[in-house]
Amino acid sequence: MIKSNRIAAAAVTLALCVAVTQAQDRKIDEKPVTDAEFVIKAASGGMFEVESSKLAKDAAESGEVKKFAEQMITDHEKANKELMEAAKKANVGLPTKMLDEHQKMLEKVQAAKGAEFDRTYMTTQVAAHEEAVALFSNAAKNVKDPGLKAFAEKTLPVIKEHYEHAKKHDKGDTKK
Repeated sequence: MIKSNRIAAAAVTLALCVAVTQAQDRKIDEKPVTDAEFVIKAASGGMFEVESSKLAKDAAESGEVKKFAEQMITDHEKANKELMEAAKKANVGLPTKMLDEHQKMLEKVQAAKGAEFDRTYMTTQVAAHEEAVALFSNAAKNVKDPGLKAFAEKTLPVIKEHYEHAKKHDKGDTKK
């Protein structure tokens, strides 16, 4: 009895430690993004979206996944162009390549084949859009340049829509 109580107490302590660590991680993620950080992260995410979606347009098995990929290409090429214009007006430089985290996600998509490709692509879309929702929400509140702030506010609802759509597909709600 005493041994099982100790095990239960240890499990509760471990769960509390994990919860506190996760809460601390979220607070770190909530630090206000600067104009330059926003542009770099948004541009890198946009590059990932377009490149991974071009792969999916050709390699996906599911017609729904291909359709989603085509929409991502259209929407993110438009957003990337708008970001480029806003960054130029704000005198903030754009990256010429993806951040390592986006490059690794792209490599994961590139390595997948067949039905595994569809799952991998959609899983990375969920992760990328979840990250983008947090980034654009943060930017809409915290960036200083009015043009970048307006871009973040205007683009955020579209990214949220993509995120919800990607989650639906990632759960296996795709049709061939």
